[in-house]
Amino acid sequence: MDHVDLEIISRHYICGGRVNKYSIYCSPVTYLPSPKNNIAMSAKKLTDYERRRIENIKRNEELLASLQIQSRISQLSSETKRPRAQGKSHQRSTQKKQKSNSPIVLRRSLRSQGIPPDSSAAGGPKENIDDNSQPTDKNSPSEPIPISMSDAYDGDFDIPNKKFIETIKGFDDENMDKNSVLGDRIGKKKASGIVNLESLRLEPDNIARVVPGRILNVRFFPTNNVRMVAVGNKYGNIGFWNVDAPQEDGDVIFLYRPHSGPVSGILVEPFSVSKMITSCYDGLIRVMDIEKEMFDLAYMSEHPIFSISQRSHDVKSIYYGEGKGELGIWDLRAGKSSALWNLHEDRINTIDFTSENCNIMATSSTDGSACIWDLRKVGAHKPKSLQTVFHKRAVHSAYFSPSGRRLATTSIDNNVGVLSGANYEDTSMISHTNHTNRWISSFRGIWGWDDSYIYIGNMQRGVDAISVPDKKLHFTLRSKHMTAIPCRFDAHRKEVGMLAGATSGGQVYIWTAS
Repeated sequence: MDHVDLEIISRHYICGGRVNKYSIYCSPVTYLPSPKNNIAMSAKKLTDYERRRIENIKRNEELLASLQIQSRISQLSSETKRPRAQGKSHQRSTQKKQKSNSPIVLRRSLRSQGIPPDSSAAGGPKENIDDNSQPTDKNSPSEPIPISMSDAYDGDFDIPNKKFIETIKGFDDENMDKNSVLGDRIGKKKASGIVNLESLRLEPDNIARVVPGRILNVRFFPTNNVRMVAVGNKYGNIGFWNVDAPQEDGDVIFLYRPHSGPVSGILVEPFSVSKMITSCYDGLIRVMDIEKEMFDLAYMSEHPIFSISQRSHDVKSIYYGEGKGELGIWDLRAGKSSALWNLHEDRINTIDFTSENCNIMATSSTDGSACIWDLRKVGAHKPKSLQTVFHKRAVHSAYFSPSGRRLATTSIDNNVGVLSGANYEDTSMISHTNHTNRWISSFRGIWGWDDSYIYIGNMQRGVDAISVPDKKLHFTLRSKHMTAIPCRFDAHRKEVGMLAGATSGGQVYIWTAS
C-alpha cells in the first residue's frame, strides 16, 4: 500500500503494536488486512508474509476444531465434580401444620408499649369483655408469657416436636443416681479424670449443624444412657441433638425458638432432665417443662440477662447477671427475687460455684476483673470480694476446677489466668491468643475431668489443651473433619474424654476417647 504523511484514518490500523479505530498518525502507516477481508482482497495485493499468516491461522483453526478441546473440557469437569457430602443438620418438615381461621390478636403489655398502667383494669376482667377476641395462634417469644413447645417448635409439622418430648420422657430416671449425675459437681462419686489427649478422636458421625447462626452456649444432658446436647444461638433458638439416634430415623435434631434474642445461658437440672432453664438478652428466663410441654416464664427483667447459674444443692434458685454488673437471686418457689447486688461496673459474663463449698461463687465481667465471693459475707450495700484478679481487657469467663481448688479466667488480653492456693491467693497468667474477630464468639476456657488441663479454642480450627502444672500449651486437638473454629465448650461429666465444641456457624463437634 502507499504511505501517507498525515491523515485521519476511519478504519482499523496498526501503529506501534496497538490497534486504533480513529487515530492521527504523524508517521507512515502500513495497513494489515484481517482474515475476514482475505476473500475480497486480490492475491496480488498480499505479500508472501501476509499470505503465509492467513494460511497458518486457517490451519490452526482446523486443528483446534479436530481436537474437540471444548467438549473434552466440559466432559472432564462433569466427571471430576465431587458431590456435596450430606451431613447432619436441622431440617424443616415438608408437611405443614393446619392453620387456624381465627383472627390473630397481638397481645402486648403496657410496659413494652411505654404506656402507664391502666387503673381501670386493676380490679380484674370485666363482665363486658369482647367475646369475639381470640388469642394469637403462635405467641411471640418476646412476649412475657408462657409459650407451648408446639408454638415454639421451629417447623411446619408437629410430629418431630412430639417425638422430642417422648424422647426426654423416655430417659430412665431410675438409672440416674442423683449422686452420680452430679458427679464432679458434688464430689461424692467423681468420674476418673485421667485422659490421654492423643486418644481423643473426632468421628464424622459426631458432627452436626444443630442451629442456624452463632452458638453462644452448649450443654450436655447429665445422663448416662443417652447422649443429648443442647445449644443456644444468637437468634433465640434452642437446638437439641440426639447424638445416639440412628440417622435413618430422620429426626435427630430438634429446633425451638422460645426467645427473641441471643441465648445467654442454659442449665439442665441434674435431678430432672425434663426441666431446662434458659436466659436471654431480651430479659427473660424461661423453664422448659417437658411434663407440661411448655416454656414457662420464670423471670422478666427490663435489662438484658447475660449469665445464669445454680448451686448444686439448690435447684430452686437461679443466680443471674443482668444490666451493668448486677447479680440477683430468683426463687422459683416463691416467684420473687430474694437478693440483688451490684458486684461489677460492667456486665457479668459468667457465674460459677465451687464443688466443695456452694457458698463460694466466682464472677467474670467486661470491666476487666474476675472476683471470688462468699455469699455468707456479701453485704447489701458494698459487697466485698474474697479475691479479685484483674486483666487488661474484658474477662469472658471464670470457672472453678472439678476439685474446686483452682479458678481459670479467660480474657481477650491474650491471657488465661489460674488462681490457686488455700484462699486463691496465688495467680498465674498463661499466654494464649484469645482475640477473635467480630464474626467469631469469644473464647472461654473450660476445665476437663480433673485439674490438669484447660480446654480452649484457637483460630486455626483446633482445641488447645493448656497444662496447668506446666503453665503452658501442652497439646492441640486437630482433625480434618473440623471445618470451623470452635469457640464454646462443654465436657461431659459422666463420660471422661467426651468434649463438645460449638462454632459460630451452628456446628457442634464431639470429641471422644478411642
